[in-house]
Amino acid sequence: MPTALASRSRYIPWLFVAGFAIVIVVNATMIWFAVDSFSGLYTPKPRDRGLHYDEVVAEQKARDALGWRIEAQWRAEERRLAIAVFDAASQPLAGARVFVELVRPVEKRPPLAVAMEAADIGRFAGRIELPERGNWDLDIVVERGGERYALTRRMFLK
Repeated sequence: MPTALASRSRYIPWLFVAGFAIVIVVNATMIWFAVDSFSGLYTPKPRDRGLHYDEVVAEQKARDALGWRIEAQWRAEERRLAIAVFDAASQPLAGARVFVELVRPVEKRPPLAVAMEAADIGRFAGRIELPERGNWDLDIVVERGGERYALTRRMFLK
């Protein structure tokens, strides 16, 4: 007649199998969520951007040579984005136009364009209703007299 210890010990190998099965199911679930969610690509055509990397670097150097500075401020209670643009001498940048898009870095959704209106010399404001609070990338483009200054800034908007 088998003893109580012998009858219990025959389940021990199955406990190992069950433990490994749980690990495999959890890992497969995490892989599925990782592949189905954020792709990790921020640029729509990363290969093309990589092939033209020298042009990207030249644009960056030209942008930095302008010496322009951008300050962005989110006023949550008003749902308003304020942008201030300054030249190399820290004076408000006169005659500029500002274009802003909000990109949610962790989701696949189209960017939200913000209609920016001039509030004063070098100061712009735009209202937007955010679908969700959290981290957003502000893609800011400033143009004046054929010169273009582009900047991406991450902000927590609520």
